[in-house]
Amino acid sequence: MGTIKAAIGDAVITFMWVFVSSMFGLFTNLIVTALGLQTLVWAPVAIITTLIFSFVFLFTLLGEVLGGASFNPTGTASFYAAGVGGDSLFSMALRFPAQAAGAVGGALAVTEVMPAQFKHMLGGPTLQVDLQTGGLAEGVLTFLMTFAVLVIILKGPRSALVQTWLLAIATVTLVTAGSTYTGPSMNPANVTTAIRWKQGRAEARHVGRGVKY
Repeated sequence: MGTIKAAIGDAVITFMWVFVSSMFGLFTNLIVTALGLQTLVWAPVAIITTLIFSFVFLFTLLGEVLGGASFNPTGTASFYAAGVGGDSLFSMALRFPAQAAGAVGGALAVTEVMPAQFKHMLGGPTLQVDLQTGGLAEGVLTFLMTFAVLVIILKGPRSALVQTWLLAIATVTLVTAGSTYTGPSMNPANVTTAIRWKQGRAEARHVGRGVKY
């Protein structure tokens, strides 16, 4: 029963994370514009780092409320491999599909509610190089991100705020490093979102071609 509750919690929090994180680019743009910081190169980086810090901290608290729910399958697997937490192969076999389902649901929801003029600003991973290079880059970046998370959580400062701030910095650094390869990925939930987003756009184009005016 506990495993099923964990899977449900994972689905819920992954749905919420994908819904919110897909709009980080939009939020950053709106804040930069509202504050008149368009000429400052560092402003978008500082703002999105702060956004990630804020939402990761909030979602960490929410995950605890939901009984240890997680929105990142990579994190779940890495902590299991490190012998941290109470997961088993059976529990992960339930949690991974739940996280994938939550990611798809979040992607569908955000595409439905986002105004048309802002849909091009929804973030997600996009392969910008050949498949082999992209796969290698994603593997290296995921390894580095996982290593950073384990070091920060297991060996880093005890303060949750400091840990979250370090995680935000590591995330922005590695996302920036991978932006010319696969964009903001390193999380299978994001990849699932991107796949569904592209499928939705393809379906929309197909429907559009079938409409007679």
